[in-house]
Amino acid sequence: MTFPTVPTDPGVTRQVLAETPDLMTVAFRFQDGAVGKLHSHPHVQATYVEAGRFTFHLDGKDHDLGPGDSLIISSNAKHGCLCIESGTLIDTFSPRRDDFL
Repeated sequence: MTFPTVPTDPGVTRQVLAETPDLMTVAFRFQDGAVGKLHSHPHVQATYVEAGRFTFHLDGKDHDLGPGDSLIISSNAKHGCLCIESGTLIDTFSPRRDDFL
């Protein structure tokens, strides 16, 4: 199944790559300077930097990530990111983010 690419925040798009009720994989594509606003959700999230450079804000701490880096975001942890160099994040959510469908 092919899912559409949809705009989210300015300079950011989202495309669901695969999903089941228990797990979802999503590609987020960022332009330079784009911001993933601070937010939280009940889903556990794993983020993998496919390309680009990002500063992640996670529970009050900054983490600079580049290609091949990853991190786990616990349920309800406040997080967001700033794109330093355009790129793509591959995010996995458990359970699925029904709001993305």
